[in-house]
Amino acid sequence: MILPDPGGRWDLPPALTARLCDRRAGIGADGVLRAVRTASLPAAERAAAAAVQAGRPDADHAEWFMDYRNADGGIAEMCGNGIRVFARYLLEHGLATGPSFAVATRSGARQVRAEPDGRITVDMGPVSVLGPGRTVIGGAVRDGLRVSVGNPHLACLVDDALDKFDLAAPPGLDPADFPDGGNVELVRVTGPGALSMRVHERGSGETRSCGTGAVAAAAAAASATSSATNTVPAQWHVTVRGGALTVTLDAGSSWLTGPAVIVAEGHLDPGWLASAS
Repeated sequence: MILPDPGGRWDLPPALTARLCDRRAGIGADGVLRAVRTASLPAAERAAAAAVQAGRPDADHAEWFMDYRNADGGIAEMCGNGIRVFARYLLEHGLATGPSFAVATRSGARQVRAEPDGRITVDMGPVSVLGPGRTVIGGAVRDGLRVSVGNPHLACLVDDALDKFDLAAPPGLDPADFPDGGNVELVRVTGPGALSMRVHERGSGETRSCGTGAVAAAAAAASATSSATNTVPAQWHVTVRGGALTVTLDAGSSWLTGPAVIVAEGHLDPGWLASAS
């Protein structure tokens, strides 16, 4: 869900965000993307945004800041699928000039590009593989690889069919490795440069797709492939329950490409909003 707030006037307390994302009593979403002009951020937040942007392409020209909140109201650093939809919204409303521009996030400025075929590509930045980790899913321990894509992930390569796993409850994670929680991906390599994935997102539950999770899954698959062979695909086709994404990896960065569609626009009832606040 995108909430336009160019002047930075809105406050999004966790309870309000959760009400908005409620699929029965609210609008329904996996999270809220508040669109704020970077210049309208409070001084401290603007300084922090400038600090995390350092060293990224066009950091000084990121006019818009993506304030991302998970469905439970928790603040998140980055959302790979969200930023593509965020970019689509800005382009369709004439708020950004394409085909390429930068968007500020809590994990740094991200360059986005509208492709000729209608998809959106985002520079996800460097991927950090942090080492092994473990999770508990359905009472069973699963080994995985800790990966940072600006936010924390545990990508677990599995041989079993993905639909056999129960992701209704949050997977257990070691707080020493994930002090702020994390996203857990179940990843099955289905062919050269191809994988399928399910994901439980921190603060949102199982979702139909996760952009940063797709990048983490591709990085984990690439790491496993490099251990087994000398040939590692640079591009990975990732199938999720919501569709398909393409992840491109190199030594210095990663790119995520996929569709981005605005399905509806409207106005919140002021009375409902007042009661929800």
